[in-house]
Amino acid sequence: MPTDEFFYYKKDHLYCEDVKLADLAEKFGTPLYVTSKSSIVAQYRRFEKAFKPLNRLTCYSVKANYSLAVLRALAQEGCGFDVNSGGELFRALEAGAKPKKIIFAGVAKTRNEIEFALRSKVLFQKVESFSEMRAIDEAAKSLKTVAPIAIRVNPNVVAETHPYITTGNDEKKFGIDDALAEEALSLAATLKHVKLVGLAMHIGSQIFDAQAYLEALFKLLSVKALAESKGFDVKYLDVGGGFPITYRQTQPAPDIEVFAEKFIPLLKNQSAQIVFEPGRYIVGNASVILTEALYRKQNHRGKNFVIVDAAMTELMRPMLYEAYHDILPVERKEREIIIADVVGGACESGDFFALDREMPDVKEGELLAIFSAGAYGATMASNYNARPRAAEVMVSGKKAKLIRRRETYKQLIQNEEI
Repeated sequence: MPTDEFFYYKKDHLYCEDVKLADLAEKFGTPLYVTSKSSIVAQYRRFEKAFKPLNRLTCYSVKANYSLAVLRALAQEGCGFDVNSGGELFRALEAGAKPKKIIFAGVAKTRNEIEFALRSKVLFQKVESFSEMRAIDEAAKSLKTVAPIAIRVNPNVVAETHPYITTGNDEKKFGIDDALAEEALSLAATLKHVKLVGLAMHIGSQIFDAQAYLEALFKLLSVKALAESKGFDVKYLDVGGGFPITYRQTQPAPDIEVFAEKFIPLLKNQSAQIVFEPGRYIVGNASVILTEALYRKQNHRGKNFVIVDAAMTELMRPMLYEAYHDILPVERKEREIIIADVVGGACESGDFFALDREMPDVKEGELLAIFSAGAYGATMASNYNARPRAAEVMVSGKKAKLIRRRETYKQLIQNEEI
């Protein structure tokens, strides 16, 4: 089980904070996302403490988990937000985020999204192409304003992570190549309705090696020096996110303090405010998915299947990345250990949570908890096979609050017409 003091066994029953998970399943049904508010707040505070020597702005990456209750909890802590769409911006604002603590990223911002960000007066929009910079300039001109922007530099650094979540090399769609930085700065200087206020980078997710960050940082700082030599006042230096969490105990993630020790000497004397974008680090281990084992099945070769009522529609990561998530019974007791596939009911062979996993021999009707579901669980959820989206509950101490109702069949078709 991932190290998290907020999920634990007490008298052989799995708890979230002071609430028994079996009671939540009985009250709200399954599949069910259960989130610990205290875990989120503790992770945010730990991050802030680690980087305290820096003049910083921490902008939680909304894409990781955009439940309004999660965003509200972080906004109340004074956190900023990194958004990647108009919808994420809307959610952050609805949750109480301060516009001047919001940064807007994304390679494909539409005109409507750019104007929404301008009207909302976000801190800055990140520019990821020359065309986008011109589009922001045109939108700002139409609104008779000047758009604060930060150029996202692609430092062409390959981080050791899954290829689908690496973002910092020039084979990917993100940012403007560092080799084109001078050209990008020249364009910014000619446009009258954009103002360059920052530089940004992001090299990927689940990055265990701080050295990859340092290599990218040196490149970003060289672009900063170039920008300042051309007369730009770089007020913000966005170093991205990607800080890792532990998904399995045999591969523990480095502590955030390890990254802080590397970053602080390099950044503490910078005139710019340092912007961070942690997402997964804040929420990844703050949630589990409760699911019922509906059926047990064994093929003629003796292969075991545990078929549960959750599916890829609740957690896409195993299908997308062959990602590992711990899966444990909600009731702990002496059992045989079996080797089984844990699978969902979606009509795809890739709909699995674990393959050939050593696990306790659970029976039909028992509850399982799928761990580390706080990041890219509910936000990647879908209605594939016309499955209603699962409910979400947030636990705080002894209290459990429903923060998203389970979808109904009628809600599946509410925007359609025949």
